[in-house]
Amino acid sequence: MDRPFTFINSAMSADGKISTKERKQVRISGDVDFDRMDELRATSDAIMVGIGTVLADDPSLTVKSEARRAARKNKGADENPVRIVIDSKGRTPLDADIFIKGEGKRVVAVSGSAPADKVEELQQKALVIRTGDDQVDLCALMKELNSMGIKRLMVEGGATLNWAMLSNGLVDEVYSFVGNLLIGGASAPTLVDGSGFAESDILSLELMSMEKMDEGVLLKWAVINTG
Repeated sequence: MDRPFTFINSAMSADGKISTKERKQVRISGDVDFDRMDELRATSDAIMVGIGTVLADDPSLTVKSEARRAARKNKGADENPVRIVIDSKGRTPLDADIFIKGEGKRVVAVSGSAPADKVEELQQKALVIRTGDDQVDLCALMKELNSMGIKRLMVEGGATLNWAMLSNGLVDEVYSFVGNLLIGGASAPTLVDGSGFAESDILSLELMSMEKMDEGVLLKWAVINTG
């Protein structure tokens, strides 16, 4: 496989929403799930998010546990995985937390449509990879990440990036914590948005495990027929 092993990790409401109609982050899971997520981050080579997540939530994507950061250092790795933003138009703010908090490498993937001046500014903060004309070519990007030594990739969304990765056959597993709340809203993002599959192309999953956690349930799925 000439791309990293890739999994999506997300928390969603009982009705499948990952945030509100205002696209504001909602605490869906509890401390046990947050710790599980931190362990996933600590054991991944890289974490990927879309520009929408950066603009809405401004995540740092750092490993929170001091012990886990120390364990990474002891293995000769940076305290934090490589942090990757999929940002076709080069809109990542230069003061985003991803650039400010925690040591480690940053990658911003842009397309040919990103303004040259923005790309130049981002190059002061991160490794900028340009691929694709109007949108980032995710398949080409994944090959490049693989060649950089990234073998285990955690995708933390949001809904548009999840769709792009899944519809391009680039995801191996999906972990979804389903919480005990309802959010509703036709415009509230779900686990996977985008244009959606036609009936003949619907993606099949195989249930790997199911575990009660906090006040919800953690579902682990294997994606069938990935490319």
